[in-house]
Amino acid sequence: MSTKTIKVDYLARVEGEGSLYVKIKDNTVEDVRLQIFEPPRFFEAFLRERDFREVPDITARICGICPVAYQMSSVHALENAFGVKVEGQLRALRRLLYCGEWIESHALHVFMLHAPDFLGYPDSLALSKDYPELVKSALQLKKAGNEIVALVGGREIHPINVKVGGFYRVPRKKELKPLAEKLKQAREIAIQAVKFTATLPIPEFEREYVYVALRHPNEYPYNEGRLVSNNGLDIAISEYETHFREEHVKHSNALHSRLIGSRPYFVGPLARYNLNFDKLSPLAQETALAAGLETTCNNPFKSIIVRAVETLYACDEALRLIAQYEEPDAPAIEVEPRLSSGCGCTEAPRGILYHRYNVDKEGLITEAKIVPPTSQNQKIIEDDLLKFVTKNMNMPTDELTLRCEQAIRNYDPCISCATHFLKLHIERS
Repeated sequence: MSTKTIKVDYLARVEGEGSLYVKIKDNTVEDVRLQIFEPPRFFEAFLRERDFREVPDITARICGICPVAYQMSSVHALENAFGVKVEGQLRALRRLLYCGEWIESHALHVFMLHAPDFLGYPDSLALSKDYPELVKSALQLKKAGNEIVALVGGREIHPINVKVGGFYRVPRKKELKPLAEKLKQAREIAIQAVKFTATLPIPEFEREYVYVALRHPNEYPYNEGRLVSNNGLDIAISEYETHFREEHVKHSNALHSRLIGSRPYFVGPLARYNLNFDKLSPLAQETALAAGLETTCNNPFKSIIVRAVETLYACDEALRLIAQYEEPDAPAIEVEPRLSSGCGCTEAPRGILYHRYNVDKEGLITEAKIVPPTSQNQKIIEDDLLKFVTKNMNMPTDELTLRCEQAIRNYDPCISCATHFLKLHIERS
C-alpha cells in the first residue's frame, strides 16, 4: 500500500482562509472535507445592544467585496421589523447600487480570480503579460461598478450612505449622466466578456443540482422576491428558518446550511440563471444563447460564463434605472422603532444572503442572525469535489490538484463572510 500527499499551503484567488482534505484509498474517494479554520468573527454578537441605525454600517464591514449585499439584507430585515416598505425611486436607487456591486464583484471574479484557471496561468499578473487588453477591459468594467457604488453608496468600499428607510443623500439627476456614458462602454465590454468566457476550455461535469434563489414576478432578483427552488420550494422570506437549518461540523468554524428534507443545495449565479432566465433583459438572454448557453445550465464550470451574462444584465439594468430616474422628494422615509422581529434576504453576487433581527422597543438589537451564501454552498462544494475526484481519479496528481482548486473557485467562495478557507491536502493510499 502506498500513500501520496499533496499540499497547497494557500489556495490562491479566493477570499478567506482554510484547507481542503481529500483521501483516496484503493481507487475510492473516502473523505472530502472543506476545513475552515479561521476563527469566528462574531459580527452577530457585535450587533447586540447596538442601535438599529448602526446596523447598515456595521454589516457593510463584514465583506469588502460585497458590502452592499450585507447592507441591503440588513435594511430590508429592519424595515420588515418596523412595518416599513421602501418603494419608488428610493427602491430603484437601491437596485442601482446593487447593479454596481454585481458589476465590480463579477468582473473581479471572472477576469482576475477564475480566468487564469482556464488559461493555465498562476494569477492575473501572469495573465496580463499575454492578455494586456483583456485585463485593461476588465479593470474598466470593474471601475464602472465602483463608480456606481461610490456615487449612490457614498464610497467604493464599505458604503456609508445607506440607512434604514432609504439613504442619507440621494444623487442629483445630473450626477448620474456621466455614469450612463461609462456604463454604455461597460456594457460593450460585458458583451465581449460573455463571448470570451464561452471560448474557454470548460471541463465536462454535468450534475443535477437543487438550486435555490429569489424569484420576483417582474425582474431578475436583487433585493426582493420569494425563495424558490427547482424541486418545489416556494416560500416567503419570513419562512426561511422553517425550511433551512444551520449545523456545526467538526472540520469547520463556519456552519453548514441545509434545506430540510433535501440533498445539498446550490446558491449563486448558476441558481439565479436556472430559476430566472426569463427575467434577464432581452440583450442578456440573446447574448447568453448566442454564446452557447441554454436556458438551463448544470455545469458549475460554466458559472464563469453565467457571471459574465449577469454582468451584462447589471450594466443593462443600471442604464435602464438611470434613464428612468427622478429625484425623490426625500432621501428616506421616517422609521419608528418598536418591539419586533424582522427578516430580509437579497441576492449577493455569490447567492442568497439572509438576515434576521430581534429589536426592543427602543430600537436596540437583542438578537441577530446572518446566513451568508458561502456557508450555504460549503456542502455542495464538498459534494462537487467528491464527484469530480471520483470521475478524474486517474488524472496526474498535479493536474487534479489544480482542477480541484478550479472547482472550488466555481463558487467564488467568500470564506471570510462564512468564517473561512485555503490549504489543499490530498492523501492517496
